[in-house]
Amino acid sequence: MRAGGGLRIGTPEDLDPDTIVRIASGEITSLDPGLLRAVAANRQAMLAALTGSDSAVYGVSTGVGRFANHRLDAQAQAEQQYHLLAGRAVGGPPWLSAVEVRAVMAIKLRALLAPETAVSAQLCRYLAERLNDRLSPAVPRSGIGCAGEIIPLCHAFQPLVGLGEVLEDGTELPAAQALRRRGVAPYRPGPKEGIALIAGSPVATMHAILRGGEARRVADWQLHALASTVDATGAPRGSYTSQLAGGVDDVLAGVLQDVRRLCEGGVVRTEVVQAPVSVRVGPQALAHLRRVVDDLAGAARRGLGVVSDSPAWVGGEFVSTAGFHAAELGLRLDAVTAAVVHVAEISVQRMHRLLDERYTGLPPQLAVAPGRQVGLAAVHKRAVGELHAMRRLTTPATLGSIDTSAGQEDVQSFACAAGEQLRTVLDGLFVITACELIAAGQACSLRSVDPAPALRWLREDVAAAVPLITVDRPLGTEIGRLATALRQSDPRT
Repeated sequence: MRAGGGLRIGTPEDLDPDTIVRIASGEITSLDPGLLRAVAANRQAMLAALTGSDSAVYGVSTGVGRFANHRLDAQAQAEQQYHLLAGRAVGGPPWLSAVEVRAVMAIKLRALLAPETAVSAQLCRYLAERLNDRLSPAVPRSGIGCAGEIIPLCHAFQPLVGLGEVLEDGTELPAAQALRRRGVAPYRPGPKEGIALIAGSPVATMHAILRGGEARRVADWQLHALASTVDATGAPRGSYTSQLAGGVDDVLAGVLQDVRRLCEGGVVRTEVVQAPVSVRVGPQALAHLRRVVDDLAGAARRGLGVVSDSPAWVGGEFVSTAGFHAAELGLRLDAVTAAVVHVAEISVQRMHRLLDERYTGLPPQLAVAPGRQVGLAAVHKRAVGELHAMRRLTTPATLGSIDTSAGQEDVQSFACAAGEQLRTVLDGLFVITACELIAAGQACSLRSVDPAPALRWLREDVAAAVPLITVDRPLGTEIGRLATALRQSDPRT
């Protein structure tokens, strides 16, 4: 819900994926007083149950992990929630970006506001205030071998209590010093609040939301790269008739229709009987990528709503749960990775066809002066190198559990690793897409024809970033600049 000057959160459900992205991007957030009153009332009911029972409550009146059977005396219970945040921050750089950390914090805020977590209104308010004053904990991207996400979540939330490190302008700074700069005291967690901060899978959920958005964007650019290659080569358009989806595949029909629309009015070479396979199968690969990205988005929405606390406060009882096991998120992240790499393989092959004079009828390797000039052969090799690195990451990250905690934790989802693999292959596909767009633009210029009307803006933008290659010149910086521009913007509709 949008309020004057920022976002007003009235229910946990208001923190949906779109809102989390806006908060991650820096929007100010406030919590509705009515919501905080409900959180406080729920907290009081939980505390009354906790003090009125002698039953062991995992992580509150007991140790955790292998020490779950160790009962804690009153003094140890008072110290437990603070110490839970201290001893498990064993990660190191590279760190998540500030945007990613803010997304993790916003996802955790949603969980804290839910009744099953039963933390205090003060903790929820404190976390929202740290989002607003841009506290950015140093959270590791790798080395996460726990059943849930205890390691990165300790890094993410121990700065609230004055422990650990934060990042300010790319520099590590002690969290206690960062809090002093903001004029706030460290938070002192009460019963159950420390374990609530390190429960769940907000890092995997962050990857699902942010990586999913990046995958949609690169898929949209790949659609334009495909259309640009079809247009530059004058390939037959019959392969892109939406009726070929058979009336049973709306996603594929939409991609076929988009390619046909983008190429409308462009040159068709009547001497080309059939385009190479890589030029024809792009829509099928892009349709699959769109499907698995949609599946990932659904998993992210479910991940936000599932009860991830353990113990959870459910029906007036403390319940041990497995909501931290982000298997669906990890497996769907792996599925998107495979789909991205398949799209990349086809893009690299299309680019090679663009350099092949036997198909295009243009100078070999799109060189203006073949023999004296290398043309775009090295640009294709850059794309090949990116693809080779990407292929090695298609092994599912989520498979391969390892015993830890003397067998108490004997299964991991490794969903964070799946998110990191997807991050890397997306980086590669943005570069490959830039390379194909450069090649398609060069081919269009060498053929001395105008691009299809719907692609004219793209040809102009690519030419502005990477002018026609008439003589050999270093292109690495230009490729990188174009890839960055693609990552930061959406294609024009």
